[in-house]
Amino acid sequence: MNRRLVTRIVLAALAFGALAILASPVPRAQEDANTVEIKMTAKKYRFDPNEITVKKGQHVKLLITALDRDHGFKLEAFNINQKLKKGETETIEFTADKTGTFPFQCSEFCGLGHGKMKGKLVVGE
Repeated sequence: MNRRLVTRIVLAALAFGALAILASPVPRAQEDANTVEIKMTAKKYRFDPNEITVKKGQHVKLLITALDRDHGFKLEAFNINQKLKKGETETIEFTADKTGTFPFQCSEFCGLGHGKMKGKLVVGE
C-alpha cells in the first residue's frame, strides 16, 4: 500500500471516530422527581391540552410549540407571559406554589378566534 492511501484511511477512521463520539448522547442529571413536564401545542385558537393538572409544590415545565403561527402563553397567576414563535418549542418553568384553578390564554393576537384560545391550570394538594 502506498503511504497516501494509508494516510487517507487513518484520517477517515479518525473522522468517523470523532463523529461517533460527538453524536453520542450526553448523560444529563436526572430530573427532580418533583418536576412534571408537559408537552403542549398552540394551534388555530386552541391549546392542547387545554387543561393541566399538577400538585402544589411541583416544579412545572411546559414545552409549548406553536404550530400554525405566532401565539402567546399568559398565566397571570404565576406572572408568566411568553411569546410562542411559529415552529419553535418554548420552555416555561415555574413552581405551582398555590392551590386553585388558574386560567391561561393566548396573549398574542392570532385572528378572529383569539378570544377563545384559553385553558386552565388546576393545582391540587
